Amino acid sequence: MSRQRGSAALEMAVIMPLFVVLFTTAVVLGRTGHAISAVEMAAYDGARTASLARDAGTAQVQAQATVTERLSDRGYACVGGPEVVVDTSGFAQDVGEPASVTVTVTCRVSFADIDLLGVPADQRMSASFTSPLDQYRIRG
Repeated sequence: MSRQRGSAALEMAVIMPLFVVLFTTAVVLGRTGHAISAVEMAAYDGARTASLARDAGTAQVQAQATVTERLSDRGYACVGGPEVVVDTSGFAQDVGEPASVTVTVTCRVSFADIDLLGVPADQRMSASFTSPLDQYRIRG
């Protein structure tokens, strides 16, 4: 029996780092999934808002504001702010022609608060969504 003294402590010392790695991986994957979802929803909302605008300039401004607001509502402050690209070429189409507006959102999400070896400081997330313009509405 004297040979087994302290074996539980030794086993715990060997297994504990594996548990920490597993837990950290689960946290990072969970936060990554949530961040991807937030960026996708922001792109969707931005495209939908832009498609309701009457002209390309207004669509650009409204899409940027909507994306920033949606990410903020979900608790994401992109490192350097979100990058929003709005393709408003559909506004140049003639009335009666099918057209759309596409919003692409890129956000660098920070993981700096998870201060463990191997965890990236931030990760780049990107999503795009296309929303149709009303085919028979006047476009400016």
